[in-house]
Amino acid sequence: MPPILIDSLDDPRVEPYRNLKMKNLQRGGQYFIAEGKKVVERLLQSDFQTASVFVSRKRVDEWQPKMPPDVPLYIAEQAVMSELVGFDFHVGVVGCGVRRPSATWDHLLPKESPRLTIVACPNCDNPENLGAIVRIGAAFGIDALLLGKGCCDPFARRVIRVSMGTAFTLPIVESRDLFGDLQRLQQEWGFSLAATVLDERAERLDEAQRSERFGILMGNEDAGLEESWTELCDRKLTIPMCRGTDSLNVAVTAGIVLHHFTRFPRT
Repeated sequence: MPPILIDSLDDPRVEPYRNLKMKNLQRGGQYFIAEGKKVVERLLQSDFQTASVFVSRKRVDEWQPKMPPDVPLYIAEQAVMSELVGFDFHVGVVGCGVRRPSATWDHLLPKESPRLTIVACPNCDNPENLGAIVRIGAAFGIDALLLGKGCCDPFARRVIRVSMGTAFTLPIVESRDLFGDLQRLQQEWGFSLAATVLDERAERLDEAQRSERFGILMGNEDAGLEESWTELCDRKLTIPMCRGTDSLNVAVTAGIVLHHFTRFPRT
């Protein structure tokens, strides 16, 4: 399919890209947005359907060979692109993917595998933090990320951008009943769950070992985990800190904890 020139901001074919700074293509909608070269490449390589790709005119020779024959490639002058998306768009490429319903964890996790690692976030409502957790979870090889109703949209533009497109390959479950799902993982699948907390009385991470089937609960950046979540867990973990530091960013915490529990097998 030859590139399609967009010369009008009112062209309905590029409606999903309009005014991205002011809107988010919401949960329940048809599309999500992938922004930047690496992220759009990963969208095209993933098993998500790509609805279209939109590039600045000067990049058409770079992108045309990458395009599947059935995916439209829209092109426009850089100034037109920037005006359409609502900010000075330097990266020069943006893609539109097609959302699909969230799978359930029992369809995603390989039940025959003896060793499984999941991360659960009841209420991660910051897109940058959630995007970083997705990328970190993918890097350390977790089997699934489970999200509660208090989490932001895992396919929001900022989440996908920060995740660097790993949201397209990491199994992500938007749970309707995260508490019940975690109970089932404990009772039916033999998972041990650990809550990450700020508590000097909790088990120190540097001394902690893991079960073969293991889940880690990460709290909200501001409030942490509510008591109901920590009581659900089999244990509480904390990272010892120095110089009066009372907390770490939740994504940084996720990286430290996952490095500890996934770098080497622990029994």
